Amino acid sequence: MQHSSPPQTEPPRRLGKTEFVILISAIMMIVAFAIDSMLPAFPAIGDALAVADPNDRPQIISIFLLGFGVAQLFVGILSDRYGRRVIVNWSLFGFVLASIGAALSPSFDSLLVLRFVQGVFAAGARVVVTSIVRDQYEGREMAQVMSLSAMLFMVAPILAPSMGQMVLLVAPWRWIFGALAVLGLVLWAWVAWRLPESLAKQDRIPIDRANIVASVRTVASDRMSVGYSVAMGAISCGLFGFLTSVQQIFEITFNRADLLPMGFAIMASGMAVASLLNATIVRHYGMRRIGHWALIWFTVLAGIHAAVALGGHESLASFIILQMAMMMGFSLVAGNFSAMAMENMGSVAGMASSLQGSIPTMAGSVLGALIGYAFDGTTAPLYVAMLLSGLIALVAVLITERGRLFVARHDLAQGR
Repeated sequence: MQHSSPPQTEPPRRLGKTEFVILISAIMMIVAFAIDSMLPAFPAIGDALAVADPNDRPQIISIFLLGFGVAQLFVGILSDRYGRRVIVNWSLFGFVLASIGAALSPSFDSLLVLRFVQGVFAAGARVVVTSIVRDQYEGREMAQVMSLSAMLFMVAPILAPSMGQMVLLVAPWRWIFGALAVLGLVLWAWVAWRLPESLAKQDRIPIDRANIVASVRTVASDRMSVGYSVAMGAISCGLFGFLTSVQQIFEITFNRADLLPMGFAIMASGMAVASLLNATIVRHYGMRRIGHWALIWFTVLAGIHAAVALGGHESLASFIILQMAMMMGFSLVAGNFSAMAMENMGSVAGMASSLQGSIPTMAGSVLGALIGYAFDGTTAPLYVAMLLSGLIALVAVLITERGRLFVARHDLAQGR
């Protein structure tokens, strides 16, 4: 007697563009919510799990980022081999289980292990959606979809700390992970019922060691790829250092932990504004001119902020305003440097995307954690570190561009 396997639910057609953009944006948002919603809960988690040193609490973020970075090395290859939909589905399901496990963690060590796992599965969902967009759209239509998704995604870091704070008003901190599990479950069901597979079986690429080695060599030997990836890694250290320090700055430096959600939303809004600005002006001014000036802007502001902090003149207002301006610079740098790192990577785009995303994230998570450990009750360690990260990124860009800033390569070729 034959036993048939359960029928596989496969959506019969491509989603309409509006629903597709909303779904893709929601999947992208899950990373920001998993990071930023934790910030208001640091004191409660520390008290409940007997974390004696407040400088240990930011590991809740840095270990998630480490898992997110490690997973990026593999998910692109796996999605090219097995398809996009199955990787996103399993990743969201794994994210749900890891969130439930984190909610039930009996110790800080077990929480950190599950946060690493949560970061791994979040990467599986977040990274693959870009490939799904590329599979279904191309040219200007793809650019439009990605721009719309980015606009919606920017809402997440603005709202996430407020979500965490609202949960804490009515329930213990463990319910923040419960909320993340519910969000992941909703997205998993949405993908399972509505999102079709975007990679045809005949287009799937076997996992081949020789091809992988050759692709890695191509990525690692290209001047633009290496130089702008190093620059992004350096400046990411500063951003991740901010994420691991910001809760203690509000709680200890300014004694205003209650203002963290609002203050973080104001600072994160700088990134949203800059992303919209970049989409508007990049065609006219070019990636290099905008990206290079943005890096100088970021570095100069970091120097000013470090001087203010070291001189003992930091206030809550100066912290929020200067950090918001720096976030604008970071957003302009990230959007343009990532594109420039991919300039010569057309033949190995999947591997390049994995390496260029993974290595800066892993480096940033480790060094960002060290910046968090250096917190001394003031903002000085953070902004000295941000100044150094900006200077290192600037040196990397100068080496990459052979000392020429602001000028596109085709302009150099034409003597302009």
